Amino acid sequence: MALLEHRGPDALGVYSRGRGAIGQTRLSIIDLETGDPPQSNEDDSIGCALNGEIYNFQRLREQLLGSGHSLRTRGDTEILCHLAEELTAAALATELHGMFAYAIWDERSNILTLGRDRLGEKPLYYWTDGTTFAFASEIKALLVHPAVPKRLDPAVIPAYLTFGYVPTPRTFFEGIQSVPPGCTLTVDSKLEITIEQYWAPQIRTPDKSPRHLSRSEIAKEVRGHLQRAVEKRLISDVPLGAFLSGGVDSSSIVAAMTRASSLPVRTFTIGFENAPEFDERRYARLVAERFQTEHTELVVRPDSVDLIERLVWHHDQPFGDSSAIPTFLLSEMTREHVKVSLAGDGGDELFAGYWRFAAGLVLARMERLPFAVREAALETMRVGAGLGPSKLRNRLGRFSDQARSSMPDGYREWISYVPEQLRSRLVGSTTEWATDAYRQIWRESEGGDTLDRLLDLNMRTYLLDDLLPKVDRMSMAHGLEVRSPFLDHDFVEFALLLPRRARIAGWTLKRALKDAMDAELPREIITRPKQGFGVPLRAWFREDLDPYLRARLGSPNASIRRFLEGDTIDQVVHEHLSHEADHVHTLWTLLTLEVFLRHHDW
Repeated sequence: MALLEHRGPDALGVYSRGRGAIGQTRLSIIDLETGDPPQSNEDDSIGCALNGEIYNFQRLREQLLGSGHSLRTRGDTEILCHLAEELTAAALATELHGMFAYAIWDERSNILTLGRDRLGEKPLYYWTDGTTFAFASEIKALLVHPAVPKRLDPAVIPAYLTFGYVPTPRTFFEGIQSVPPGCTLTVDSKLEITIEQYWAPQIRTPDKSPRHLSRSEIAKEVRGHLQRAVEKRLISDVPLGAFLSGGVDSSSIVAAMTRASSLPVRTFTIGFENAPEFDERRYARLVAERFQTEHTELVVRPDSVDLIERLVWHHDQPFGDSSAIPTFLLSEMTREHVKVSLAGDGGDELFAGYWRFAAGLVLARMERLPFAVREAALETMRVGAGLGPSKLRNRLGRFSDQARSSMPDGYREWISYVPEQLRSRLVGSTTEWATDAYRQIWRESEGGDTLDRLLDLNMRTYLLDDLLPKVDRMSMAHGLEVRSPFLDHDFVEFALLLPRRARIAGWTLKRALKDAMDAELPREIITRPKQGFGVPLRAWFREDLDPYLRARLGSPNASIRRFLEGDTIDQVVHEHLSHEADHVHTLWTLLTLEVFLRHHDW
């Protein structure tokens, strides 16, 4: 529990009865006076621990009081113990609206129940050898348990090079797994494990379509769902604010917060000197001025060598998404002013805000073309790419490389952190289990519209294992709670049934959300092109981080060379630093892997 203090620096408590013990480090947000752990039921036979927030706890609390339960606190954790007296594991989880990971220990039956929220906003890991069962919010806490061995699983490295993460439920540690999202896990007195799914995203299919809505009706519904989702997430006994990038998603959140609050909203953004393609401060200021927020900015500089080590420590595993850097720094700044922040994560996932979705649609169409026609189209694309700017050349070049692959393999390679040619040279082979799992998700949505299937695939892979862990680890590193209204499950269930035209219309992405906010946001925010939340790593590697990069990856004693081909690593470093090629994503992926391996001395 000491290793989880950053997640909950305000209080610590342990409930221990018979064969089981559960503990919680608390970040005090709701019920500051009586909500500290441990929490239990009336006769102290059931204990519970909670990470996250249950947004409908007040209604559940009233129901419990009405049915004769006696509650000692005014918060959300205690209700779990009382619900466990009446409901099955899956029924209990279904009642909860929020982002959560929880543990319930019932001494009478010797049953432990773990539960994770529907989309996986909060992490939950476990390990067992058949005689001991251990669980924690972060892997580092499991590794200090005396029964848990620390063994690397090298079979996951090829998957990491592809995705920038290890797909759920596996991890870099042999035997340590993640509880899947939307699932409960029960452990009985014989330490037999049962995992039950209580929720899964349902995409639009021919036999499951929404009622017909006009464009204006869809916009109205989206606006209403967003407002309700935001208002649920404003419940707090401590100050809260919002991340503001100046994109449509975060700007929409700030607009909804302003409508719901009589006080100015606190907003926070970061930018980069001498890197205009990564600096969104100008757009964030437009929104801050429109809604008269109390706005705070941070300028980021490339003195991030020490930061890389800290990021890997908080993730517990290598992490290929370099946007963890600005997320960490933004969270650090925000925590100096508030304890809770709302964020726009999930908007791109619900409303198709990434250009890769449009690319996936084109790939799917090209898959149906006759071979000769497809080859002619690709050749025209390659010629056109050579005449355009470097960013366009890179995108079209990558697209044409993958356009010969069938779905979803072509799409997977389009989003890979390390290109397939480099991966095969680095590891010699690919990993079938990750590819099979990816294809299985795609097959499960067969019969649906291609865009709906891509959104489903993205939600169950990238959102789950990249975006959500990044936000959770980087914010909780500073004891900051981040709430994401777009991930409200009622909102998700509505949005997933919208027709394609509500998401992508011609060259317009996220049309329904932009329609919903068109009258309220500054015009520049609605019409500006999509800009990712990144850092100027390309330049940093060639300048400030050059010595660090050479020392870590270029050393003949680098830990990474025990698992990957050293000559290819040297070539990648040389080509990038000499401007012969752009390997920025590959280098970050390899660098965080090296830091991880060195940290554990493997």
